Amino acid sequence: MGFRLMSSIATPRILKRSISPLIFSTSNKPRFLVQNCFTAHQPLRHTFFAQRKHGIMADEAHFNVEDKMQNRPPRSRGDRGRGKGGGGGGHGREVQVSKALSKLLRHQAANAGIQLDDEGYAPLDVVLAWGPLRSLKVTFDDIQSIVTSNDKQRFTLKPNPVKNPSLDTKSTTPADYLIRANQGHSIKLESAALLAPITLEGGNVPERVLHGSFFYFWPRIVESGGLKPMSRNHVHCSTGTPEEGVVSGMRKDAELIIEIDVEASLKDGVKWWLSDNGVLLTEGDEQGVLSTKYFKLVTGRKVDVGVLWQDGQWITDLPAGLKISPPPGKGPRQGGGRGGRGGRR
Repeated sequence: MGFRLMSSIATPRILKRSISPLIFSTSNKPRFLVQNCFTAHQPLRHTFFAQRKHGIMADEAHFNVEDKMQNRPPRSRGDRGRGKGGGGGGHGREVQVSKALSKLLRHQAANAGIQLDDEGYAPLDVVLAWGPLRSLKVTFDDIQSIVTSNDKQRFTLKPNPVKNPSLDTKSTTPADYLIRANQGHSIKLESAALLAPITLEGGNVPERVLHGSFFYFWPRIVESGGLKPMSRNHVHCSTGTPEEGVVSGMRKDAELIIEIDVEASLKDGVKWWLSDNGVLLTEGDEQGVLSTKYFKLVTGRKVDVGVLWQDGQWITDLPAGLKISPPPGKGPRQGGGRGGRGGRR
């Protein structure tokens, strides 16, 4: 039986195998999404799926922009007049320093000529000499404050056994310490050295594992067959929602909750990890995808959209008339935001 390309939706440019699906129709049958690996999904009936002109290609362009932005050193500017340079900027300056640290330790270390060890640590004195941090005149006290007070526990600081063999934690000399980002890297690191494994044998599989995403991204997740790390090393998940007190692993503005069947994925050979700040991480399968077959339940977080997916099966599409727009910092024209799918943080 022959196939013909549908003319009612822009045909996506094929960039990589398993990334860009083709839209096919046979006679008068409903449209199906068929991936290059020939895995068929349920028909996508929501008008948003069919009317999104150039949507797939726009998303591809967006993620290319995100990759470029992620590899750009953070700007050293004040927060509306607060915290310029080394001045007394309070909360605004602390956010600046935290973002600069994240950029360097997660994404920019190699470009900055800073060598991370197997566990992702870098010498603190070398980190503080990096241009954007140096221009902010960051002190050891600033670093200590950020490490201990950051609500998402993004960083770990420990004595440097080479420069500080006694492992003295009272020292205030930056060279006596190592610092790392606990998760969120695009720099390739060995997961086993950086993270704690989650295994069936270890009995440490959480009862509930959630991934936060957005209505805007749901079509792409379905079309691509699951969740992807994108420009990062891992898909990020949490054991609860922000309302339940979870501060890392899910954005506070996430619109969709995807509950993952971690046990089933582990049985299929998908590896899972736990970071020091409690974020659950996975690279997905051999193709770098956490398949939709592991989606136990997909529902709206604050807006009731019904059950979209259950026990690995499509149930329904997003309701007609639902307002769908890119989340702040995530749209194709915005160039900001972090990589990955959905929540990310």
